[in-house]
Amino acid sequence: MAQEPKDVLVRMNEDLQRALEKAPEDRRWVMVIDLRKCVGCHACTIACVAENKLPPGVVYRPVLEKELGTYPNVKRQFIPRPCMQCDNPPCVPVCPVNATYSNAEGVVVVDYEQCIGCRYCLNACPYSARTTDFGYTYTEGLPVLDNAIVGREVADDYERTANYEYGKEWERNGGLVSPVGNARKCHFCLHRVHEGELPACTTTCIGRATYYGDANDPDSLVSELIAQSNAIRLREELGTKPKVYYLV
Repeated sequence: MAQEPKDVLVRMNEDLQRALEKAPEDRRWVMVIDLRKCVGCHACTIACVAENKLPPGVVYRPVLEKELGTYPNVKRQFIPRPCMQCDNPPCVPVCPVNATYSNAEGVVVVDYEQCIGCRYCLNACPYSARTTDFGYTYTEGLPVLDNAIVGREVADDYERTANYEYGKEWERNGGLVSPVGNARKCHFCLHRVHEGELPACTTTCIGRATYYGDANDPDSLVSELIAQSNAIRLREELGTKPKVYYLV
C-alpha cells in the first residue's frame, strides 16, 4: 500500500526542529505564501491578533485584495502581507535610537524598551508593514455591561494582560508601559518558533497556503518552494531583499 503523503504542517515542524539545533546565525527564516491557495478568509490575521493580543489599530498580517480582469470576467486575488523581514531593511537605518535591528537570525525586531515612538520606521517601510500602539482597547468607551455576561472591568482587565512577544512579558498597565506608544510589527512569532512551534499564521491557514522554515536547510520545504520559477518577492527593485516569497 502506498504511503500517504505527509501533511505540510508535519513536514514544516520537522524542518523547524532541525533548524533549532543549529546556531542562530546559521538559520535563515523565510516565509512562503502560495497566492493560488489563499482564499481570503483572514484566519491568519485573526490568529496573529489573538496570539500577540493586538489592540485596535495594530495588525501585523493584513490580507490585501486585488481585482483582476475586466467585467464580467473578473476575479479577486488575496495577498497576505506580513513584515517582509528584509535583508536590507529601510526601517533600520532611520531609527535614531537603534531600537529596530536585524537579530542573529536575520529577523527584523523592535526593542520596545528602547523605542521612543518617533515613527520614522513607519514612514521608511515601503510595504506599510509597521503600525503604532496608541494604547487603545476594544472596550474603551463602552457602557458597563451585565457582569453575568461580561463586565467592562473583566473585559478591560483581559485586554491589559501581558503579551509575550520576543519571549518577554509586556504589561499594558493602563497604557503607561511598553509596547504602548511604540512601533510594532510582525516578528515571525519568534516567541513560538524558539519554543519549537510554527508561527500562528502558518498553523491556522485553512488552505495550507503559508509555509515557514529555514532557507539555509536545502532539505526544508521552503527551500524547495523558493527555488521554483513562480516564486517572487514584492518590490525587489528597491533592493530590500525580502525574506517573504509569494508563489503566483
